[in-house]
Amino acid sequence: MILIIGGMGFIGLHTARRFLDGGENVVITQFQTRREPDFIKDEIGKRVIVERLDVTSAHELMDIVRKHKVTGIVDLVAPALGALSPGEDFRVNMLGLINVLEAARMFDVRRVTLGSSIGVYSGLREGPFKEDAPLPMTSGNPTETWKKAWEITGLHYADRSGLDVISARLSGIYGPLYHTLANLPSRFCHAAAKGVAADYSGARGGAPFAEDVGDFCYVKDCAAGIYLVHTAERLAHRIYNIAAGEGKTNQQLADAVKTVVPTAELALQPGQGPRSRPNPWLDTTRGREDVGYMPAFTLEQAVADYILWLRDHPV
Repeated sequence: MILIIGGMGFIGLHTARRFLDGGENVVITQFQTRREPDFIKDEIGKRVIVERLDVTSAHELMDIVRKHKVTGIVDLVAPALGALSPGEDFRVNMLGLINVLEAARMFDVRRVTLGSSIGVYSGLREGPFKEDAPLPMTSGNPTETWKKAWEITGLHYADRSGLDVISARLSGIYGPLYHTLANLPSRFCHAAAKGVAADYSGARGGAPFAEDVGDFCYVKDCAAGIYLVHTAERLAHRIYNIAAGEGKTNQQLADAVKTVVPTAELALQPGQGPRSRPNPWLDTTRGREDVGYMPAFTLEQAVADYILWLRDHPV
């Protein structure tokens, strides 16, 4: 039985689906929000068990691990940016992590996979970003801060305890169930599906720049990467990039959307923006060589799949 903490989240639900497709039964946790999307709804109460969990409660977490005889844990907890006070942010992220690691150690869980982020590379001037790149100690945003702290703590805990702890660095993930519209693929696809102009209100710098580059990873590919890393019999490393593994410009993204919705209104500023970095994508060579990770969706296929889903599931 695989426990997916944060399993009611966007990435968590797709990851649960991928584990089901691989023959595993899963426990997914919810804190406040409960969702039952059609791609997993029929399995809830059968091969999918839902448990309410406050990750800062060691007792609740250990009870779930014990009750369901959990053999692996995937931790995808990610509090919304700015939703918690600084103290609460620390408590949820770090106490929650320690509770996960301790529960895994006490009940002989085979492997813990931590959901990390492309954000850990924010301080680097250029890519492609490789897992063994030295990272600066400073952090410019909460995601970068907590994911670096998770990785360092996880590595140290693994060395002390012998627990198998892996970090999966995820890039700009988008696709069905993503709802904040914080990343550009979602802004574009939502606008195209609704037949409205892309809304950049709240976006720093206004409309994005056409030649800026991103690593746009479809959520189904992300879920497959997490599954492959977590279920591998042996791993040569303890950190893996899970991403598209290539850079695409915002113009290429817009063009992909317009192949599906030719009338989509996706305004872009010309050229590159002031925050542009050379080659800002994740190198996925390690994952390809160690576990056979290869994205199944091209950008065009992913955008088409996402827009079709949005049309069938208006939000």
